Amino acid sequence: MTMKIKDVTSVIETFAPLRWQESYDNAGLVVGREDDEVHAALLAVDVTEEVLDEAERLGCDLVITHHPIVFHPLKRFNSADAVQRCVERAIRRGIALYACHTNLDSAPGGMSWYLADMLGIGSLQLLQPSAEEGVGLGVVGDLPEPVRTVDFLQRVRERLSVRVIRHSDIAAERVVRVALCTGAGASLIGDARRAGAGLYITADLKYNDFMTPDNALTVADIGHFESEYCAIRLLFDILSKNLCTFAVRKSECSRNPVNYLV
Repeated sequence: MTMKIKDVTSVIETFAPLRWQESYDNAGLVVGREDDEVHAALLAVDVTEEVLDEAERLGCDLVITHHPIVFHPLKRFNSADAVQRCVERAIRRGIALYACHTNLDSAPGGMSWYLADMLGIGSLQLLQPSAEEGVGLGVVGDLPEPVRTVDFLQRVRERLSVRVIRHSDIAAERVVRVALCTGAGASLIGDARRAGAGLYITADLKYNDFMTPDNALTVADIGHFESEYCAIRLLFDILSKNLCTFAVRKSECSRNPVNYLV
């Protein structure tokens, strides 16, 4: 069944309106026109050449990603880098590109809520609320019972297929209150501490961020891609529940650009 792009994206924007995105972001329809008709959507974390190969192979003429491929204005199109090549190719092949980024992070039931549920964290509250009620970044909640901090980090590794977890000194042997923020969440370490979390899970921490907690809590960096891979499942749930006759596929070529030598 074909649908207009705006009929597909309106389902996403009902869940995560574009007004909830951060000022630096570029969520929304990046390539394409909202009145264009599409046959199927492919869900991925990033627009890459491999994902576009997959979209063409599967007959998907709409690619929906968490990260926008374009954050800043492009001054030229001469295939000089991967961003230019992907945008050029999408335009030539008639593939629309749509991103749902920090608006999905901030949405009630959005990225951090979804990841927390995957890890068995309950009684969730917003970690950094915005001016609009129910909207904000990160969550904090409780485990059903105290567990060894190291054992819970091992659970994170297994459930999210995380190869490496960087963490600060273990502040307490056991943990029950856990905060998390998908993506780059170093700026919320203070919020996690004030919320009484014994462990804060996020990504993209810098050297000094591991000293910031001063043994008040353990901070753990699970990797940016690893923390946001759940966007594919979340977007699939949103679309499949509301568009029963429209084909939505999960990318099998969405991969981490960061490689680990272990």
